[in-house]
Parts: sequence; structure tokens; C-alpha cells
Amino acid sequence: MSNQSSHGGRGRRGGAKEKLAVARRETPTGVAWELVHPRCCRKRKDDIEEVEAMVEAGEAEIAHDELVWLLSECPDFLEAHVQLGLIALEDDDAKLARGHFGRAYELALRAVDAAGSLHSLPYALDGNKPFFQAAKGLVHCLVELGRPQAAKEVCQRISPLDPSDPLGIQRIAQR
Repeated sequence: MSNQSSHGGRGRRGGAKEKLAVARRETPTGVAWELVHPRCCRKRKDDIEEVEAMVEAGEAEIAHDELVWLLSECPDFLEAHVQLGLIALEDDDAKLARGHFGRAYELALRAVDAAGSLHSLPYALDGNKPFFQAAKGLVHCLVELGRPQAAKEVCQRISPLDPSDPLGIQRIAQR
């Protein structure tokens, strides 16, 4: 059973635009919260897999163009922002990567904040993975760009959401 907190809005063509939201989940260890991605993101899961294959095949430029197109169709697509951040890091552009990771992080935090007081947003739930991957990329970029205090602030914000820190984000900020 899940109680979903969703946010409406109007799309460019007057139709309802689904936003990133948070849903309550019953897990074996108790109540947890999971990001619920807009339908446009869920429908494009295969596209992200194709992008990952393009990057692995050395076709980062084509993957980049595909990701930009995906975001034009679905601006809240966290996984596309994360992939663009990873491509920017591969190109040694930490500033651009910070922008992509930061956008995904910001979008997710808006949904988290709108849901109210959350006590558990575990990485283990699939919907939460892109958020924590974005936070990890953002912290990495902030450290690389000489902004350790900003990196620590991101860590402080996400630490209560999943104290187990399976991606080792806290360690990145301590470098």
C-alpha cells in the first residue's frame, strides 16, 4: 500500500504535467519513502539503457545529443541529468558536470521538501538511486572545484535520508 504525494502543473500544450514526487512505502524494516518519477521518465527507461551502451561504445557525443533530446521531452528526468554529468566528467569538465548533477539533486530535493518530514529515503529503493548518484557526482565536482564547504553541506542534507551511505558520498567530501 502506498500513499502518494504528487504535484500537478500545466504542460506547454495545456495538458497536465506530472512532476517528480515522493511515495510512502512499507518495507520489511518499516516505513520508507521513494521518489516516484514522472511517467515520461518511466517510459524512457530503454532510452537510458541505449545511452549507456553508446557511452560504453565510445559514442559519448551521440549519447549527449540523445540525453539533451530526452530532457527536452522530460525535464525532470534525473537519470538523464546524471548521465550528462558523467559524460561531462569524462570530458574533464567538472563545472558542467556540477550543473547537471546539481539540477538532478535540486529537482529531487524539491520533491522531498514538498513531501514534508521524511525519515528514510533509502538508496536501496530503485526510485531513489538517481538522486543519490546525482548527489555523489555533485559532491565530487564541488570538491574538485575547490568548494569543500558546499560539498559538506550536500552531505549534511542527504545523510539523514540514508545514513548507511552505500555510495560513500561522505568519504568524498572528507578528501
